[in-house]
Order: sequence, then C-alpha cells, then structure tokens
Amino acid sequence: MKRRLYPAVLERGSRGAFGAWFPDFPGCVAAGRSQEEAIERAEQALAQAVDGWAEQGRALPEPTPIERIVPPKGSDVAAFFMVGVDPPDPSERVNVYLPKSLITRIDKRAAELGMSRSSFFGFASSLALEWPVGFPRGAPVGPRSKVHKTGTLRAEKRSGRKPAR
Repeated sequence: MKRRLYPAVLERGSRGAFGAWFPDFPGCVAAGRSQEEAIERAEQALAQAVDGWAEQGRALPEPTPIERIVPPKGSDVAAFFMVGVDPPDPSERVNVYLPKSLITRIDKRAAELGMSRSSFFGFASSLALEWPVGFPRGAPVGPRSKVHKTGTLRAEKRSGRKPAR
C-alpha cells in the first residue's frame, strides 16, 4: 500500500503548549511544549495508530480534506499540517527448513535483542538484502554434516610386510 497523507490539527493550549489531533483517527493525539515538538510527537502517534489499525485488520480511512475539518468550539487552531505515513506491509507465513542448532542460536539471539523469531528473520533478511552483490562469497552458513578426522594420509600402500633394511 502506498504512502497516505493524513491531515492534523495543531492547537494552542494553555501556558504556551501545543496539541495535535487527527480527524481520521479518533483518540490519536499528541502534545508538546513547542509547535515542533507537538508535530514530531503527532507523527509518532499516527504511526502507532496506523500500526494498531493494521494489527486489528481494520482498513485505513480515507484522508479527510482539510476544508472539511471542523474544529471543536472554543479551540485555538494554530495550523493544519499533513503527515505522511507508509502503512505496514502485510505479513505472509512461510516455512523454512534450518538445522535445529541454528534455530537454537537464532532464538537465543532474538531473545537477547527482545525480538521474536519472526522479527529476527525479518531484521536479518533486511540487513542481508543491503549487502552488495557477491558479498559474502560462498554460503554464510557451513555445511550441516560434520566431518571428523579419522586417520592420517598414507603416501603408499602397505603390503603387510615390514620393509627390508
């Protein structure tokens, strides 16, 4: 889904503070000591609201044209501004087969980072997609089978007889 632009209303509050709200997302509000702080917090609040709607499976509303916004009585509107948001990309379940020991290591590292296994796979994949073509050379994970040294290399075939001296 492509970027959407949602209108926000910036209001002056008491003691020089500012508040912002989104007509298309009831309850999505932000405040700050300055206009800049309120706008920055409004951007973060909208991103969280859009994520919440997506997690609930709700379709995002169409943006309201600014000329149709009716501020509440008694509000001191300082400005209208637009906030662009990229809706989250829908997830898809995939099955992968990996060595159990690798999964154990992945789960341990994901837990250390405070992530789920799926989040870790997404994070690691995103990083790997940024690598230049040809890097790293070869497979980043070694073979699954283990080879153990069992003897030494013999240069010549032995006959069973001791060599003559």
